Order: sequence, then structure tokens, then C-alpha cells
Amino acid sequence: MKNRNRLPVRNGFTLLELLVVLAILGLLYAIVGPQVIRYISSSKSETAGVQVKNVDAALKLLRLDTGRYPSAQEGLQALVTQPPGMADWRGPYLPNTAALTDPWGNPYRYTNPGKHGEIDVYSLGSDNAEGGTGEAKDLGNW
Repeated sequence: MKNRNRLPVRNGFTLLELLVVLAILGLLYAIVGPQVIRYISSSKSETAGVQVKNVDAALKLLRLDTGRYPSAQEGLQALVTQPPGMADWRGPYLPNTAALTDPWGNPYRYTNPGKHGEIDVYSLGSDNAEGGTGEAKDLGNW
């Protein structure tokens, strides 16, 4: 007879409980979502800035070994494979050609002589066009 007085066991959640949880998750997404997206997008620009400095440092090492920077025709590929006519080349100065690509999938640009210095190494940003702001801003070794 004891079993008759027991309340039935409830399995699952009520509709009200589910709605409260969904409302809380929606608020969290509305507050945290834009911050996460802004952080992720700015990290590509920061990564490109660091990579430009690495490529610039590799070019300086190549210049120490060979006595000159690669010509505009030889380009940044000279950091990975030895170009003809560079007898004192002691590379590779970068591990592979992937190091010559910016976070947006575009190749880094190289000019010799540069507009901003002896040489210029730069990325045109997310829009792959000159100028811009935010993620589309040009990043270089100047």
C-alpha cells in the first residue's frame, strides 16, 4: 500500500524550463557573439603583421649571405628555392612557400626598390586592394 501514496516519477523537462534555457543561451550569444567575431577577424591582421616581419627578417639573412636582396623578378620565391645566379645562397630561409601567403590566401607582395624603404614586403589585406581600413588595411614592413 505504500506504493499508492508515492508521486509519479517525472522524466524530462517542462516547456517552461526549456524556454528559460533557450532565452539564456540567446542572451549569451547576443552578448558574446560579436566579441568573438571581432577577435577572430583582428587576429588575421595581427598574423599578417607577424608574417611580414618574418619574411623581412628572412630577406635580411639572404642579403647577408649573398650581398643583395632578390630582384623584383626573382621575388620572394628566392627565400625558398635558390635562384640562378645567386652563388652564395645558403637557404632555404623560410620552410616552404606557404610562408609566402597571407592569412587571406593571397601572396605577399615584394618590391625592390621599395616605395617605403630599400625593399617593401606587404599584404593588401582582406580586400586584396590598395588602401582600406580594418581588416582591409594594407600591412607592410614599413
